[in-house]
Amino acid sequence: MANLSVLILTYNESLHIGRCIDSFAGLTDKIFIVDSFSSDNTVAIARSKGAQVIQNPWISYAFQFNHAIGHNPFQTDWVMRMDADEYITPGLREELAAVLAQDVPPDVTGFYVKRRVFFMDQWIRHGGYYPIWLLRIWRNGKGHCEELWMDEHIKLDEGTTRQLKNDIVDHNLNNLTWWTQKHNNYATREIIDLLNIRYNFEEKPTVTPAFFGSQEQRTRYLKIKYASLPLFTRPFLYFVYRYFWKLGFLDGTRGLIWHSLQGLWYRFLVDAKIYEVYQRAGKEKSAIIRHFKEEYGKDLRNPNRSGAVR
Repeated sequence: MANLSVLILTYNESLHIGRCIDSFAGLTDKIFIVDSFSSDNTVAIARSKGAQVIQNPWISYAFQFNHAIGHNPFQTDWVMRMDADEYITPGLREELAAVLAQDVPPDVTGFYVKRRVFFMDQWIRHGGYYPIWLLRIWRNGKGHCEELWMDEHIKLDEGTTRQLKNDIVDHNLNNLTWWTQKHNNYATREIIDLLNIRYNFEEKPTVTPAFFGSQEQRTRYLKIKYASLPLFTRPFLYFVYRYFWKLGFLDGTRGLIWHSLQGLWYRFLVDAKIYEVYQRAGKEKSAIIRHFKEEYGKDLRNPNRSGAVR
């Protein structure tokens, strides 16, 4: 078994959690789950497969994941982050077993893996959606989840990283109604993140933006550039970039649905919600902070104390 523990957050993930845990069979049995009081049988499934489970009220993703890091009962050398609707490929399982069995140089404190996104049971290969590099494995005690409204990621305290050759798979099995409802909730977090670029509500630095930096730095750089574009124009520009320039049309009918919904509809909804904020609260920083506190119960100056939407 690899000297690796796996951290997973769950809430009503009975469709996915068994598949996720099973993908680690033969690699590690050290699975630690922090559940947000699921109302289905997520916890029972996880425990039946040997995972250790605790429950903690949801506040925000970063808060919950840092809670998982702080309460991880396994004193392994390495820790891995997984979402419940993800699983690792057999190739990655074999690669991790081989890599972690070696003496990894002490200055290497993290590993990036590639993520495949599946939508309607199809791998979305184009439109800039593969490969997406994510820092998912780190030395125990050397990483934490950065507190952001969106695009939360693991941030290393020190050291260098390497890239692994094989993939994790993001394959959600819920229906399209669930997907659109979830992205409606995401849109509220997204508007806060975009407005935060302009207003810096928390008045603290986040990840350093850099086009030629890590995946997280490049994502932040591109988001800042995106935020500078005019409302209602940028969703269409982004869709054209993804669907035509990045060859999203090669993903066929399900790719058309994915790129239209995730790359256009969702982005347009975000802009519409920003427009609504400006109409109701104006463009003064203090008025916007007050609006979100009254309308959504969110303190924009502290995402970990404002009941962020999951």
